[in-house]
Amino acid sequence: MSKFSGLRLCGIASATGVLALSACLLAAPEPGWAQSADQSRGTTRGAQSSNDGQNRRVRVHNQTGWTIVSLYAADPARTDWRGDLLTPEVLATGDSAVIDVDNGSGACVYVVRAEFSNGERLERVGVNVCRIADYYFTR
Repeated sequence: MSKFSGLRLCGIASATGVLALSACLLAAPEPGWAQSADQSRGTTRGAQSSNDGQNRRVRVHNQTGWTIVSLYAADPARTDWRGDLLTPEVLATGDSAVIDVDNGSGACVYVVRAEFSNGERLERVGVNVCRIADYYFTR
């Protein structure tokens, strides 16, 4: 169990998140795991900061049924995976955590990789962290 389990209520609850996500998809064609927002968000990890005023903090929701043990983000142009964004924590299924994806490069679009306790790995390409507030990992 992670310390992030208490943060679930700080964001959008699962039942509400589905409704908010549906409303978002009607308003703008974001991927099924993304929810747009213009609100300020907290962070669980400091990072180098891009000097362009863009918010690169995203609440990651684990809806896979598996525990995420490592989470990485890379600029697709360079594919340089920086350190685990969850270290030393894990993200159990149903939990969420806010991460700061900003690596100082000014990039908004990233490849996001989750590694799970069962050895599975999922990658999502084209995640625009400057346009979304919530990211939903599903299978």
